[in-house]
Amino acid sequence: MKIRRTLATAVALAVTAPVTVLAASPAFATTGPAAETTAVAASKEAGKPSLADLEKAVAAAQAALTAAEAAKAEAVKGVEAAVADDAPLKLALNQAVAAVEKAAAEKAAADKAVTEAQAAIDALPEDASDDDRVAAVKALAAAQAAAQAAADAKTAADTAKEAAHKALDDDRVAATRKLHEADTALDKAKADLAAAQKALEDAKKDTGEPKPDPKPDPKPGDDDDDDMCDTVSKVKVSLHGVPGKIAAGSTVHFSMKVTNDSKRTLDEVDPFAAAFAEDRTASANDISHLLKLQWSNGSAWKNVGPDFTTGTITGLKAGVSKDVKLRLTVDAKAPAGMGVAVAAGGYYNEDGTCGFTPEGVTKEFEIVAAGTKVGNEPAKSGKPMPLPQGGTSTTPVSATTSTGTVTGQLAKTGSNDAVPQIALAGGVAVALGAGAMFVVRRRKAGAGA
Repeated sequence: MKIRRTLATAVALAVTAPVTVLAASPAFATTGPAAETTAVAASKEAGKPSLADLEKAVAAAQAALTAAEAAKAEAVKGVEAAVADDAPLKLALNQAVAAVEKAAAEKAAADKAVTEAQAAIDALPEDASDDDRVAAVKALAAAQAAAQAAADAKTAADTAKEAAHKALDDDRVAATRKLHEADTALDKAKADLAAAQKALEDAKKDTGEPKPDPKPDPKPGDDDDDDMCDTVSKVKVSLHGVPGKIAAGSTVHFSMKVTNDSKRTLDEVDPFAAAFAEDRTASANDISHLLKLQWSNGSAWKNVGPDFTTGTITGLKAGVSKDVKLRLTVDAKAPAGMGVAVAAGGYYNEDGTCGFTPEGVTKEFEIVAAGTKVGNEPAKSGKPMPLPQGGTSTTPVSATTSTGTVTGQLAKTGSNDAVPQIALAGGVAVALGAGAMFVVRRRKAGAGA
């Protein structure tokens, strides 16, 4: 079977749809064929259009719909390319991360050399010759110069890494926005075609011409559209134990509960998790790269992968829940800010059915200065984000994911409240969209595509 990943694109669109900056661009404004449909509607004000005019309007609307579908298909490819592991910007980030690690190692070695050079001076005997003392001082000066150069190189590598993070995140958000614009244009094209077809059908009723039988809506598994996932997911997720405040330089533990909300066993369930943050400056800078989210498989902590997976639960029986243990580390360099933890889930069955959580679950928290007493106040629940889709157990989840770092570029909504800004972030859209893509890719692989 060929899977077009319609579920994945719908999820990404659903999360970004509330963001006002994602209004459809002029590139997708109705022109040409779609405008003819509007012209016909206007002509009805002046007089009843002929059947020929209405048939032309239907043909024009169909052409506009075809063009909108092609535009959306390209936008889907753009999102998939943006979140792919081999995306150029992703590879550039990997190189930047490697450069930081190398620079850190060289700085550590240089700092050690300074310490050793100073120790050598301190260890000189009282009767040491002037030449020995001069040589030791010169060695210390050389070590200090090398250490400073290594520190400068480390700073430059850190800056380059942050720039690479931002470039990757911005590219992913831009791709998601373009997809939203394409989907908005597609919805309008569909509405225009439906209106044109209805006008033609109504006119044919007046003339006594027979109306064609409507086609039934496609269902998951139909040959005409076998790439659909369930429109309502059978997986329910929730977050527990997320604190309301997290101090920079600290690590907090919490969990995600995954429940089979159906009446059948789900063969494979994929929990997804992510964390994003922005600082409290007027520009609300993205500081998500200073967050490290991990999950436990029962014996070790693993970084949440680039596709935001936290393992796979196999054979989850109806009504049964399992917990995924999570921990979030905030870098000591993190400034004061606001953050959000995100949870979602998807499933895939051997019969080809699949689905994604109907809503993304969020918990909002504050990032405070290192050493601040944070208390026991729990995080606030964010507003559920609807996703249109084409008894607690502590059993650990099996390890089936790759390592990676959670990042995301936050969209600005203009709201005075920083938390809703994060909840509507493009980064969240990328996380959930990538999660949905993962589910449909799993189905595609299972179908032997």
